[in-house]
Order: sequence, then C-alpha cells, then structure tokens
Amino acid sequence: MIEVNNLSGGYHGTPIVQQVSFSVRQGELFGILGPNGSGKTTLLKMLSGILSSQQGSVKIKEKSLKQYTAKELAQVVAVLPQILSQEFSYTVKETVALGRYAHQKGLFRTWSEDDEAIVQRVMAQTGVAKFQKHSLHELSGGEKQRVYLAQSLAQQPEILLLDEPTNHLDLSYQKDLLDLLKKMAKECGLTVISIFHDLNLAGLYCDQLLLLEKGKVNKLGHPSEILKEHRINSVYNTNVKKQSHPQIPKPQMSILPEQLQEEMAKIKLNEAWLSQSAEMIRFESPIPMRTLSAGVIGSGWGWHRTFVNRHVDKDYHYENHKEEMGQYLLNNGLDLNETVGMMTAVHLKDVAFQLIEKEDFSVFIVVTAGVGNAVDASFPCRRMTNNNPGTINTWVIVNAHLADEAFVQAIMTATEAKTKALFSKKVKDPVTKTLATGTSTDSVLIAASQRGVHFPYSGTSTELGQVIGQGVYECTIQALEKNRGERR
Repeated sequence: MIEVNNLSGGYHGTPIVQQVSFSVRQGELFGILGPNGSGKTTLLKMLSGILSSQQGSVKIKEKSLKQYTAKELAQVVAVLPQILSQEFSYTVKETVALGRYAHQKGLFRTWSEDDEAIVQRVMAQTGVAKFQKHSLHELSGGEKQRVYLAQSLAQQPEILLLDEPTNHLDLSYQKDLLDLLKKMAKECGLTVISIFHDLNLAGLYCDQLLLLEKGKVNKLGHPSEILKEHRINSVYNTNVKKQSHPQIPKPQMSILPEQLQEEMAKIKLNEAWLSQSAEMIRFESPIPMRTLSAGVIGSGWGWHRTFVNRHVDKDYHYENHKEEMGQYLLNNGLDLNETVGMMTAVHLKDVAFQLIEKEDFSVFIVVTAGVGNAVDASFPCRRMTNNNPGTINTWVIVNAHLADEAFVQAIMTATEAKTKALFSKKVKDPVTKTLATGTSTDSVLIAASQRGVHFPYSGTSTELGQVIGQGVYECTIQALEKNRGERR
C-alpha cells in the first residue's frame, strides 16, 4: 500500500528526516514513535505530500506520490494533523461535510444522499453526531479533535495519516477511537499510519512500529521488538520497566521515577509489625511491598502493605468466599487494594515465625500449618471433602529488591522446603497412605520491600534461596508440632 525508500527531507535545506525506509501493507495500523524532535511530524508531512522530500521516494498503491494531483491524493489519503490553528465559524456537520469535497463532481458540487449518509455515519462513529448543529467554537479541544477525525473519515480514504490522534481525548474516547481505527483497518482494509507519544497505546494497537531517533530509523518491527527496556531507555533517555499486559499478549512500559532519599532509607521488617489474635494474624508493613501471592484477596502480582491470615471455622462455607472475605476485611477497616488476605482453619496461636538477618538483607517468615487435608500431589484421585482443619499458609517477607525471576523462584524454594518439612514429620495422605506434599488449600505469599540489595534469583543455590528454604522448613516444623500438640 505504501512504500518509503531512503526518504530524507526537512526545512530550509536542513534534513530533519534522514534515509528512512519502510513499507505498510493494506489494513495495517502502523505506529511512528520517537522523542520530541526526532522527525515524526516531518515524516508524516512528507508522506501526505504537504512537505516535499529532498531525497528518496514515496509510493502509494505502486504510484509515486509526486504523480498524484491534489484531488486524486485526497481521494486516497486523509490527514488528521496534531493542531489545527485556524477555525472557521462552521457547524460541526458543515466541518465534517468538507471531507466529501474530493468525491463531489460537477460544476456545482451537488450534495447527494450518499454524501449525507456518509457524514451521518462518521459523526456517529466518532461520537459527535449530537453536536452536529453546534458551532466549532462551542466545543472543547477533545471534541474538536473528534470532529476533525470525522472529517477525515468522511473522505472515505484508503490511507489515514494521524498525528497523535488521542491528543486532548479523555481515556474512554482514546480507547473508542483506537478501537474504531483497528476495526476499520481489519474489516474495511483501511491503512492507518499514526504518530504516538503514548508507548503503551502504540504497543496495544499497532501491527508495526517505527522508532525514530534524531531523524533516523532506530528500529522497525513488531511492538515486542521495539518496546524493549534498553532501547526505550536509550532513545528516550529515561528509565522504564517493561511488563506484559495482564489480559492480552502485548508489551507495556512503565516509567520509573527517581527515588527520593526517604524512599531508599533502610527499614526493619520484623515481628514489631506483626499482631495476633484468635481471629486474625496481621502484618502491617511500614511501606507498600511488591507481592506475588495465592491469597483469597490480593492474589497474583501487586503492591500491598497489609497481610492477613484469618481463622475460620472448619465448617466455613460461602457460595462466594472472595466476596465474604472482602467484606470481612472492609469491616475491619482494611483497604482491599492494599491487602493480601488468606484463610485457615488452624488455630492462630500455633503460628510460627522467624527473622533471619544477614549483612545486607533480611527475611521474615510466618507459617500456620495443619494437616487435616493432607494430600500427595503425585496421586490424582477422587477425594471426599475433609472437614478436619488444614491449610499451610506461608509468608516470606524479604527486605531486599527482587527481580521477577526471584519472586517465582522464592515460591518454588518455599514450596520445596514446606514439602521437606512434611516428609520429616512423616505426614501422610489419608487416602493414598503415601507421604503428603501439602494440603489441598495451601497458600503462599512472597513480599519484597524493593529496597537495598538486588537479587536476580532466589533458587536453592543462592544465599537468599538458602535463607528462605531454611526459614520455611524450620517454621513449618514448628507450626506442625504446635498444631499436633494441641490435637493430642
């Protein structure tokens, strides 16, 4: 659809864009990225014919851009610029209707039923139909942006060029606009080339990305190739962290602000922050901690500062236990957004905890353990519901900075240590009569302060992993012994 070869150009003989080459297929949504001054808008102007190139070529539908008349080009390409400096006292509908000019024929440019239908449709698609009788001067910046988009769509172009189309738009309209463009690209074959400042929106919606740096191509490719930490850090001269979108396989970037002195200060994470009653064990961290957990509330990845292990009766049963647990925490004055909550039928006085301090990090471990629902995970079989108190809940609270791999490995290390403790105490699965590996409702929490020394790994060969393994093993043994002593 579009082929750009060795394109260079700029203003007053000074090349802003230098030797840029890429191609865009029909039906693609193509994003152009780069910091301010990298040549994004200059490149878009050359693609639209507004600015002549100094070198290279642009082909549209296998025909040189220079061979198109202005009207011919307007029937194929529509442009939505970043800022429209002049506004005339037209109504919204009149403004949108200007997009039909390139398709009107004859001396008097007769307005047809098709023209009317197209204008009404694009106004509805962009959410401006309700303003169609209003003057442009009455609209907000975001509303005007949508009007000019409708005008571009009224041209019924095969190619749409946009300069920061989500500029001035509220969050919902940003999504609606890009959803619409993606749908039109997929269903109607519309080819979209757009400049983006928002890396995450570009990563979510674009099929290909072009990253410009000082007027030259830094990288061209799939969003997962472009949105890499080292590349964005270098081109934008800022610190970012790459992560996966929680729902779809798309890369997302998070800006890392410079930490203030108080945010890097050392803290102690120990039993001073732990409180205990017959109903609840509660750890109140002085700072938000990054967490990975299998809690009833706050599961998965997150940032939390309150950890709760709640005692429930062995006959506890609710259709929606998450909702009930959430209400319980709210009734106790806890913020669900900052809390990881677990349940256990074990009496909380049997808790075991231990602080292990090393030269540059510490690990605080809390375990409650019962084996009434002990199972051997290697023997899948049908089981009757067992009402005996069970559940081994394990908290591993690390005062250090953990990489994602270290979080996952910490869960593995803690689980291996828990299983070894069950083997040592000869806990058996009552159904299979083999050694149990855990109970049917075990839960685990790994929490890290994300301050101080950085640990890329926490497997059993690392110092951190060995501390976690030792602490979880010893606390699980102690909690099991306390629990069994109560039941004798």
